Amino acid sequence: MTDDAAAEGLLRELAPQVLGALVRRYGHFDASEDAVQEALLAAAVHWPDQGVPANPRGWLIRVASRRLTDELRAEAARQRREATAAARVPPAELVAPGADEDRAADQDDTLSLFFLCCHPALSPTSQVALTLRAIGGLTTAQIASAFLAPEATMAQRISRAKQRIRATGIPFRLPRAEERADRLRVVLRVLYLVFNEGYTATSGPDLQRTDLTAEAIRLTRAVHRLLPDEGEVAGLLALMLLTDARRPARTRPDGALVPLAEQDRERWDRRAIAEGVGLVTETLSRGRAGPYQVQAAIAALHDEAGRAEDTDWPQILALYGVLERLAPNPVVTLNQAVALAMVEGPGAGLDALASLEADGRLAGHHRLDAVRAHLLEMAGQHGPARAHYEAAARRTTSVPERRYLEARAARLAAGGDAPAADE
Repeated sequence: MTDDAAAEGLLRELAPQVLGALVRRYGHFDASEDAVQEALLAAAVHWPDQGVPANPRGWLIRVASRRLTDELRAEAARQRREATAAARVPPAELVAPGADEDRAADQDDTLSLFFLCCHPALSPTSQVALTLRAIGGLTTAQIASAFLAPEATMAQRISRAKQRIRATGIPFRLPRAEERADRLRVVLRVLYLVFNEGYTATSGPDLQRTDLTAEAIRLTRAVHRLLPDEGEVAGLLALMLLTDARRPARTRPDGALVPLAEQDRERWDRRAIAEGVGLVTETLSRGRAGPYQVQAAIAALHDEAGRAEDTDWPQILALYGVLERLAPNPVVTLNQAVALAMVEGPGAGLDALASLEADGRLAGHHRLDAVRAHLLEMAGQHGPARAHYEAAARRTTSVPERRYLEARAARLAAGGDAPAADE
């Protein structure tokens, strides 16, 4: 790793800690974030020549605090004629930075920042955007590019989220004990959404966006560091590692999708698999498992199979039964149908899909057609299978998935055997 890359990595690691320190002391989330961005820019300019300071977090907090107090003083001057100025800008906010910033450098407020960015008062899309901006350190342009959205649209989304925080007076603190589990679930859901969008992009020319998967793993590691005893945090990190370990084998040189059963398993990341298996094994031994831990256990069974035909499908089916009880949703039922087909035959899997026909959450979704096509193909019903592959291809907005589904339909039309389905 080059010195520049190491410095960039350090700045991204420290950014949420610095922002958390400022928000805890001064409030003003939006102004604090602007000040932190200025401090990061100053570090990028000065550190290459002057060297990284002995206490880089303290350095960033002091610089950001000076920027923020300057801005608060200017705002106070503009608002001084208004009777409520003192209430909006408490005297503590105008104290010059000094020893307090040094003490703040010893406290890591990253977890509080996660809870703030993922507050239930914000919409899910705002939670994702704000987390990537404030904690991930991604620029608005980078976030917009990752989600194939106009930069102006993403900027408005982030701005509205900040305004919502200010208008509702969301406190910057760890949630109360009775709220903690529910609030943590929201944080983990946001990280899961970021990872999923990176691993299988919902639209666009690329199957995966490695910048998003890497960022989701990095942020989940941060939460795991702060909450090492939370089983679901460890489970989510394990799930990400075990899933991302297959990434090198998921696409061909031209970007085409390679289904799980056809992947070259020698290309899978064995170090990531070992870490993921270790995490899920350790966390499952603690007691009752949560949904992310169960999903990680399923992923581990796939990754530990030396060949596709060695996959322990009965155990995977049993785990999907557990997952169905813990977190019932149509996607779980869809995956469970595939596992059932692998254990009891395609007819059983097709019967399991019947319950999803009336579920509005999957209405028009390409995955339902794709799974039905795969199971029909397994049953030897190539005509109906081809029709459902074609329907799935029309409905997906992912270019690699569309090409893959069209190729399967074309192969059936030509009378050949199509390749195995992805998981």
